[in-house]
Amino acid sequence: MSEFFHLVLAGNIGAGKTTVTGLLSDRFGWRAYYERVAENPFLEPFYGDMARWAFALQIYFLTHRLGDHRSIEERRESAIQDRSIHEDALIFARNLHEMGKMGAGEWESYLALYRQVVALLRPPDLVVYLRRGVESLCRNIHLRGRDYEARMPRDYLARLNRYYEDWIASRRHERVLVVESDGLDFVDRPADLELLVRQVQSAMGQRELFADDEAPPDPRFRLLGP
Repeated sequence: MSEFFHLVLAGNIGAGKTTVTGLLSDRFGWRAYYERVAENPFLEPFYGDMARWAFALQIYFLTHRLGDHRSIEERRESAIQDRSIHEDALIFARNLHEMGKMGAGEWESYLALYRQVVALLRPPDLVVYLRRGVESLCRNIHLRGRDYEARMPRDYLARLNRYYEDWIASRRHERVLVVESDGLDFVDRPADLELLVRQVQSAMGQRELFADDEAPPDPRFRLLGP
């Protein structure tokens, strides 16, 4: 059994990562590390002019995600992290570069920094990927009511979803729990939350952490990796 467990909640904008991070943190009694949104000085300007603010925004996220990851390692206590440093680079920054919003020099510098950073980090023990279709993402984004997100193009979300699929397919050496989240409501349907909790517990592969029996198979949950 590991000394501590590092769980990452992964997913597109509007997938429900922050909500589920809080719910699982409360349930397991683990520290939660949330994505910086309200205090991020680049996020709202970015949606108004992506090319102007893309590099600054991604450096901000990379810096704070690194700090959170290091804190988890240094505290050596089980924790849940809202999004991973790998998503920042291999999905969001990659997308901005391929859209022409981040120049070649910026992208190469960013990618070199990312590679240097991740070489020093312990990988998470489990990634829980909340997969949602674009319609579901748009509905959640609308419900949370951030004005700057209202201008987000649907094809931007669709591109991110495609890059998430590429990223998940590449994580064959890590444990990834793919959750088909469309149709699941972890806030207003307690049974859905209980289902998620049991599937996550089973995917951890450390039965000493929990007394619950292994969760039964469910087609909405798929465990990848070793």
